[in-house]
Amino acid sequence: MSKIFVDACFGKETPYTPVWMMRQAGRYLPEYMKVRAEAGNFLNLCHDPKKACEVTLQPVDIVGVDAAILFSDILVIPDEMGMDLEFVKGEGPKFKDPIKTEADIDRLIGGEEAASKLTYVYDTIKLIKEQLADDKALIGFAGAPWTLATYMIEGEGTKTYNICKKMMYSDPELLHKILAKITEVVKLYMEKQIEAGIDVVQIFDSWAAAIEPSKYDEFSWKYMVEIADYLKERYPHIPIIMFPKGIPAFLDKIYGNFEVFGVDWSTPMELAREKLGDKYVLQGNMEPCRLYSKEATTESVEALQSVMGGKRHIFNLGHGILPDVPVENAKHFISECHRVSKK
Repeated sequence: MSKIFVDACFGKETPYTPVWMMRQAGRYLPEYMKVRAEAGNFLNLCHDPKKACEVTLQPVDIVGVDAAILFSDILVIPDEMGMDLEFVKGEGPKFKDPIKTEADIDRLIGGEEAASKLTYVYDTIKLIKEQLADDKALIGFAGAPWTLATYMIEGEGTKTYNICKKMMYSDPELLHKILAKITEVVKLYMEKQIEAGIDVVQIFDSWAAAIEPSKYDEFSWKYMVEIADYLKERYPHIPIIMFPKGIPAFLDKIYGNFEVFGVDWSTPMELAREKLGDKYVLQGNMEPCRLYSKEATTESVEALQSVMGGKRHIFNLGHGILPDVPVENAKHFISECHRVSKK
């Protein structure tokens, strides 16, 4: 396990602030595109431990990040729960059989049975750990139950979330049953990732902003906290990162037993430091599009260091890296983070 990265999570003194980038493996790396082409399609790549291992390690070797993030996808969970997942070119993920009724919930595979079907993920982790340098951490992840539920209920990505939110207000009990079933699988999936060798886990709530503040804890955050509590009881030495995207309006309502809070790019870092900086390590915040300009990247990195100087922080983007970012610009981001953190 990377001592630098994990010490930063637990607030211990480190020689510099560690840095990694969300969605490291992606279309910005030509090497990734070559492996993906060999795999045939995205799901094939997720299901192939050797290829998934290769693309996990590429950003570490090419760009120089301090931690690798497991290559996979959040939707492998509902896929192995028995839903029919397909990635449609130009449209994204699609489920042909979205969840609409309690009978639909009953047909889903749950708990240990579903988590045990994700063997290709655990095999990928073992391969990565065999090849990853000792001074680099390996980060595993899962989607938050709410984010997974949006795809499972809507049948695809959505801008309105109207089907999910119709259920939230008209049949909340049904939505809670869906979220509870997903939560049990995520707990076991994260546990099996740790058992396979993961050093740090992250829970993404990409669609947190779709829920109004008064409902967020009930329909999302409490389930994320339940997962964190489950993992902390069994693996107290494993740092947990929580990343709910787009919730600056209710940062003061954040609670739970975890080490790191991911700050998205739309949240002022000053606000995050004020509300959460004494309780959690803060991670991220740089607007991903700044990577198109080296000057804009340096400006942001220096501003983040100025705000967070003296406070626990992990450099990162405020969401995923975009596919047309020049590789040299990504390398520049890493070198600038290391430069300013050594001051």
